[in-house]
Amino acid sequence: MTTYNGHKSWNAWNVSLWINNDESLYRFAVSLAKQYGIGVGAVKLANALRGEKTPDGGVYNLTCIRAAMREIV
Repeated sequence: MTTYNGHKSWNAWNVSLWINNDESLYRFAVSLAKQYGIGVGAVKLANALRGEKTPDGGVYNLTCIRAAMREIV
């Protein structure tokens, strides 16, 4: 399986990069993870970001958000 900078795909890497580097998004993700855990927190974050893309064009989807939140906590 080919990886992209240690992530499953370019999109997963891109979403992780933006969540971890956007201060307000990072704080929101951390608060959701602490309050609900990674699984439910990721679903809530995915719902909040539904239809949005990273500035580089990556899609915020549940799988990528869940992987990024595992790195945070």
